Amino acid sequence: MAHFAKLGAGNKIIKIAVVSNDVATTEQAGIDFLNNLYNSRDVWKQTYIDGSQRKNYASVDGIYDQTRDAFIAPQPYKGWILNETTCQWEAPVAMPEDNQRYSWNEETTSWDLVDNS
Repeated sequence: MAHFAKLGAGNKIIKIAVVSNDVATTEQAGIDFLNNLYNSRDVWKQTYIDGSQRKNYASVDGIYDQTRDAFIAPQPYKGWILNETTCQWEAPVAMPEDNQRYSWNEETTSWDLVDNS
């Protein structure tokens, strides 16, 4: 199955649609099918579950960055920084690698250990 992201104002992703590979033999064929289906002239970009193209799989409320030809998820926290290579958001402090569970604390800009009990 081929997946397509519908872009709205500011290239914000507003919908993900799935089209059979028999129909979406090319990206343009998939776009044409969707616009015929919805009787529209919307802007669609193909997205790939494995992130093999356009950096990441598209997510609703994310954006499509035309310059990078990449899908970028919404920024999860104000202090997180976009990795220019992967187009993924990263915490300003690395999460500890000790096989414990942590959650990000934006107020303290640090990782808090999650109580598993």
